[in-house]
Amino acid sequence: MQREQAYEILTRYTKSKNLVNHGLAVEGAMRHFASLCGADEDYWGNIGMLHDADYEMYPEEHLRHTEELLKPYGVSDAEIHAINSHGWGICSDVEPAEHMEKVLFAVDELTGLIVACALVTPDKKLAAVTTESVLKKWKKKDFARGANREIISKGAEMLGMPLEELVSETLKGMQKIAGEIGL
Repeated sequence: MQREQAYEILTRYTKSKNLVNHGLAVEGAMRHFASLCGADEDYWGNIGMLHDADYEMYPEEHLRHTEELLKPYGVSDAEIHAINSHGWGICSDVEPAEHMEKVLFAVDELTGLIVACALVTPDKKLAAVTTESVLKKWKKKDFARGANREIISKGAEMLGMPLEELVSETLKGMQKIAGEIGL
């Protein structure tokens, strides 16, 4: 699938600018992690972009409609499995098994925390965010409560990656596409 088709699918089912930007932020992080391990950046990026394709339409049934929405566009069973794995233990029983799935699981919530960190900087830009500033905000449980730190930690553990490295690499991926998401 070409990126343009993935974006068209995302925007067909997602009208909220914030949710579209979230999909793009996760895409940016996924592309960055793919580049680190020599994987297909388009494949990983499209999975990241489409991971919440059904969320706006079915927030209470998130990931239960992924297959019916995406199959008509030629999205494979492996891609649907990967997408569904990001909700493991929350709204899905699909456990992340592949490295790419573990990255998606780890960065999904983390991108939200990083965006929140950017929004409290004076210029509201990702360029002003550092790994250290994210880790400092991490400790404040009342900051960005929606970013589930347990899931992020579990994702880092699944990847065998220190939290600091996960934050740093996710931030780098997001900074590459900052203009696209208005940050």
